[in-house]
Amino acid sequence: MSGRARLALSAYAATLLAAGALIPLVDGVGWLVQAAVLLAVQSGVGALARRVPLARTLTIGVQTLVTLLLLTLVFVRDHALFGVLPGPEALMRLGELLVAGGEDVGTYAIPAPMTDGIKLMVVGGVVLIGLAVDALAVTFRSAAPAGLPLLALYSVAAGLSDGGASWLWFLLAASGYLLLLLAEGRDRLSQWGRVFGGAARNSGGLADGLAGVGGGSSPVRTGRRIGVLALGIALVAPLALPALDSGLLGGKGPGNGRGSGGGTISAVNPLVSLQNNLNQPDNREVMTYRSNIENPQSLYLRILALDEFNGSEWRSSTRRLTDVPDRLPQPTGLGRDVSVTEVRTNISASRSYQQTYLPLPYPASEVRVGGRWRYEPEGRTLVGDDGQTTRGASYEVGSLVVEPTAAQLAAAGPPPEELVREYTQVPGSLPGVVAETAEQVTEGASNAYEQAVKLQDWFASDGGFTYDTTVTSGTGSSAIARFLRDREGFCIHFSFSMAAMARTLGIPARVAVGFTPGTMKADGAISVGLRDAHAWPELYFEGVGWTRFEPTPSRGSTPSWTRPEVPTDSASDVAQPSADTSAEPSAAPSAEDSCPPQLRQEGGCGPSQEPGAALPTDRGTPAGTVLLVVLAAVLVLVLPLSPLLWRTRARNRRLGSGGRTPADAAARTLAAWREISDEAWDHGIAPDESLTPRKAAARIVRLGRLDSTAAEAVHRIAGSVEQVLYAPEPRPAAGLAEDALAVRAGLRASAGRGARLRATLLPRSSVRVVWAVAERRTALAERWAGRPGAGRWTARLRRLTRQHG
Repeated sequence: MSGRARLALSAYAATLLAAGALIPLVDGVGWLVQAAVLLAVQSGVGALARRVPLARTLTIGVQTLVTLLLLTLVFVRDHALFGVLPGPEALMRLGELLVAGGEDVGTYAIPAPMTDGIKLMVVGGVVLIGLAVDALAVTFRSAAPAGLPLLALYSVAAGLSDGGASWLWFLLAASGYLLLLLAEGRDRLSQWGRVFGGAARNSGGLADGLAGVGGGSSPVRTGRRIGVLALGIALVAPLALPALDSGLLGGKGPGNGRGSGGGTISAVNPLVSLQNNLNQPDNREVMTYRSNIENPQSLYLRILALDEFNGSEWRSSTRRLTDVPDRLPQPTGLGRDVSVTEVRTNISASRSYQQTYLPLPYPASEVRVGGRWRYEPEGRTLVGDDGQTTRGASYEVGSLVVEPTAAQLAAAGPPPEELVREYTQVPGSLPGVVAETAEQVTEGASNAYEQAVKLQDWFASDGGFTYDTTVTSGTGSSAIARFLRDREGFCIHFSFSMAAMARTLGIPARVAVGFTPGTMKADGAISVGLRDAHAWPELYFEGVGWTRFEPTPSRGSTPSWTRPEVPTDSASDVAQPSADTSAEPSAAPSAEDSCPPQLRQEGGCGPSQEPGAALPTDRGTPAGTVLLVVLAAVLVLVLPLSPLLWRTRARNRRLGSGGRTPADAAARTLAAWREISDEAWDHGIAPDESLTPRKAAARIVRLGRLDSTAAEAVHRIAGSVEQVLYAPEPRPAAGLAEDALAVRAGLRASAGRGARLRATLLPRSSVRVVWAVAERRTALAERWAGRPGAGRWTARLRRLTRQHG
């Protein structure tokens, strides 16, 4: 097998080994067999293109085209021209599958079912990584950079997984990369072997004068040992490094993971972690609060609003943040004739709850909290600034209890056109069955309020829906249609579907994410746990504003305004806080009342004097951990540049000034000749120790296509070398360093851009370092050869040295 074929096979194996890290993420392993077949075809096409031979860029282009044809044939054959050509319809279908795959990845728990979208993402991703590895390692014959796409593949798998047997997948991926490096090393050494393996380093003469750090032992064996050592360090080092908090689908830290970590609703992807929280085996407490509200079961703690639906997900719009005002503005659309009562709530978040959005009753009218927080007016939310989170936070909130009547909601006027335009948008991908079902369910309703109540009641009781937190039917357009068909899911399915259906009816709607009221404790405080995570729709009615509805059965509380037959309590009947209850909410922030609001928001009022507030106890990352992280970063940066650094140091040492004795002059001459020999080697002209200095110089001039200035410099140095080696009284030469630099400039000028880059970053002459290590090992072995029982071991070592030297 040729060296390039062995390299291609190693690249193929390395990609498949790294792809094994994706196995725990999805059900089944059939996709891996399919990816292996596609990779084999892709690699074979590359081998044929290189055998023709085609230009490197053209080879990669042919492989890319074949890869696209393969993906079209496997995934969108029915939409392709002649079943294989990727026309506009096929490309559009591929895009739809990718969007659906992204939606499924953000929804399904591990292991995710192998949907068409996920299958395309997994198989297509592995094939594209394989293309990058093949191009770098085989086409461009540079295996070291090929580790980057392999690392990217493993990193994605590690980030999505929940840590199960991750060390095994890392071991497989790292072994594949080491196999690739070994194949490249064998290929290069096989090309160099005729030069360095055939000439013996006899004492005296040119070979002895230039031997320097010649190799005796096999570099391959040394490389294996270095690889095993590096792999062992990579497996052990993470034990001393800080772990990541969480990944996209969950983790083991204060993110959204399972187990004993602090699972919370993530601001980046609140829906995935919301399902994880609902399925926690223990309803771990994330916060407690006390309030003077009469009916605590109506006090939902809202984190943020998802107001943009793009077909694949509901998400928060990007909006401008402002400083938190002393008094939050009047809620949008709230009229004066609606019954409103202001209540006070004291909230204490646990140390395990780490969220960038501050949970607040809606609509909040005043918030007193320490730290760096910013205000988003449209959603009336507070967002942490510069790393600020809710961890251990204690804060007081004034909020409004808005109690509209059914008559007021039914008589609501038309919303502002701008608000209707923004909050009734639905994507073109939304199936028609959604709007048709909304029309059927609300048939007979005379206004938007009656339509909203009919939708809520249909989901909560009349439609035959089942509440099930294990359902993973997605959150996008197609997922809503599946939910309406299967009629089982949990809060995100109910809230998303009702909001989408309300929008098709022309009712402005969005989805709120947060917590239901929680559970009363013996001491009067209310505890909110992981399983209280919830999502609910908010619909807009002019004169009332954004109004909560509850379509999810067996969750939360049904709003009183959606039950017109039940009289609503008067606002004047809201119980006032008792002495014991009211003392706590009012005591906390009073110490800061004299501090200017702006200075208080910037944290300039000194430490909080709130009773019971948890003071920061985190003293930062330990110094040992910081040192390890810095050391790891230095190694990551330095190791790829080590050949360049060694080559620069060797050049400076050889061309530097030395002593003035004849012996020093001879050493400088031989060092200058070694330097131009290595420089020519770095540019692809391997040294031939069987040639005299004069013939070797002529060979460098010819193969390196040197100009007259560089050619004269080569010959001058070669003449000086002949003087040192053969003249009875060598004449000292001047300007050797300048001549060597002139030769280097001539070689770089005649070489192409890729050759210059290769000579700089991956110089071939850096193999001398490996030889030096092998020679020192041999010398150390020979030093101990005289010890009793060491003779047999020394003889074996010498035999290996002669075989691989």
